[in-house]
Amino acid sequence: MKSIIRIGSRESRLAVIQAEIIKNAIEKHHPELKVELVTMKTTGDKILDKSLEQIGGKGLFVKELDKALKDERIDISVHSLKDMPMEVPEELPLIGYSKREDPRDVLIYRPGQSEIMPGGVIGTSSRRRMLQLEKLYPSCTFKGIRGNVQTRLRKLEEQNFDGTVLAAAGLKRLHMESIIGRIFEVEEMVPAAGQGILAVQGRKGENHSYLDCIFCRKSEIEAAAEREFVAALDGGCTSPVAAHAIACGEEIKLYGLYYREKDDTFWVETKTGEAKRARQIGASLAEEMSKRS
Repeated sequence: MKSIIRIGSRESRLAVIQAEIIKNAIEKHHPELKVELVTMKTTGDKILDKSLEQIGGKGLFVKELDKALKDERIDISVHSLKDMPMEVPEELPLIGYSKREDPRDVLIYRPGQSEIMPGGVIGTSSRRRMLQLEKLYPSCTFKGIRGNVQTRLRKLEEQNFDGTVLAAAGLKRLHMESIIGRIFEVEEMVPAAGQGILAVQGRKGENHSYLDCIFCRKSEIEAAAEREFVAALDGGCTSPVAAHAIACGEEIKLYGLYYREKDDTFWVETKTGEAKRARQIGASLAEEMSKRS
């Protein structure tokens, strides 16, 4: 095993904090290793005036890090699992999953407000969030907003949005829980597959035993069900298809959001089964919901 581990990360404050969570855990449990952080700006971070759908999807957040792995400029990379494409290169597998942080979405109000009034404007570029928000706030209008947490909060004021939606996990890792205005329970707004989980990616065939200190089997099981559901429906990149699993003991419960493009409608169903069959449950729920469409 190498004596120096180089961790690749996006440059944003949140991405660096997330990479440091993995870095600190490795350093604590494996003091014999030296761990370095290598940051880079991805294409998805550079182009903020267009939606992900317009510029190529979630893969733009990982492309540069994937290349750095292939070129051996870094040894592992850390990502928010929700930002990972459903298909990853065979030579760059996902090799670690952190304990899951709060997976829910939250609403942030414009400073000075404590609710969204009828006719308000909510900023979101996520089709998944927008579809579900339209049911919760039917009188509101929705406009695109992209960027890291700090950029979105700045745009919230500058562009006169009444609110915007972010992931609770990111705000908690940034110690910014105090700005949360409303928490959406999973039954109200199904999160993106993998939301709240940090994923570690590395080169196939290498020794990654030092990741034993961060690996969470429960997260791996939940992620398997969620990502299988989304992948079965070709719901990668910018699709509004969503899934959230809760593993408890030997059982797992999966929430799946199915989107029907022909009439722009969606519905949510659940399926419960054995946790060891997480992938099969994800695929099965996807098949059942697609047949009912």
